Amino acid sequence: MEVPILKQGLYLIASIQAALSDLDLVHLRDALAEKVGKFRARGVIVDVTVLDVMDSFASRTLRDLAHMTRLRGAETVIVGIQPEVAFAMVQLGLTLEGVDTALDLEEGLAFLDKKTKRHPSRG
Repeated sequence: MEVPILKQGLYLIASIQAALSDLDLVHLRDALAEKVGKFRARGVIVDVTVLDVMDSFASRTLRDLAHMTRLRGAETVIVGIQPEVAFAMVQLGLTLEGVDTALDLEEGLAFLDKKTKRHPSRG
């Protein structure tokens, strides 16, 4: 399943809408790394609100995605990690070390605005 990637000003927003296979996650990582350069994006938001499970591969791929986009010049924030998913990740020792997170899309946008020292991207 392809994840839609929207351009919002200097930001890219990828909103995961269903559980993804490992291959889908790899495609998302690669697409975002490519689109950061194509659109000269300064920030990336990955919305994982619909995910009710985050396994070790997904955690590692999201972490790699954030590090790859940072190397390409964009900050990344993961938004929408559900409480039960966070609990399970901690119990399993899965981390998103070095990756910024926020509660939801609105906080993710505010975080990127602050981190990239821009005025609000909305309105």
